Amino acid sequence: MVLDGEDWRRFFDAFEREAWRFEAQPTYTMPREQENVARFLRGEDKPAGHNARWHERVRGYVASGRRVGRVRVVRRPLTDYQRYQFAWGIPGNIAAGEDIRVLDVTEEDHGLPLSGRDWWLFDGVRVAHLNFRPDGTQINREAHEGDPAPYLEWQRSALAHAVPFPDYVRSLGV
Repeated sequence: MVLDGEDWRRFFDAFEREAWRFEAQPTYTMPREQENVARFLRGEDKPAGHNARWHERVRGYVASGRRVGRVRVVRRPLTDYQRYQFAWGIPGNIAAGEDIRVLDVTEEDHGLPLSGRDWWLFDGVRVAHLNFRPDGTQINREAHEGDPAPYLEWQRSALAHAVPFPDYVRSLGV
């Protein structure tokens, strides 16, 4: 089942304990982000209220006792988009209450599905695939109708090998 618009919002918001993302694209080509990525690359200041809607949602989830987290997969050297994300996106997401860790697969993939598909795992039982073109443009989101067990194992492995975002940034000497 394809999840668009309000269907996606309802599917996402229905989680009771944890929403967790496996985020593996080197670049996301999201139309609403393109101007901000360009501003970042030109060395301009981050605009006030950057990513405010997501931060509000995360704060609301956390206030209701729910968790939001992700593992961000990277391969060095970081892409321009990843540098933008590390400087302008992730710090605000963490401040809002999201647990973000980084898994560097430059030397080893840890047996994870690095196939060009990201996914969300909700409460360990519901999975949504995020499908992308090679350039990072999202094709669609779809509910996975199969067994969530492989996703639970991939989540376990990703978390076991990932490091908290601040630790990863320090290791880069940034």
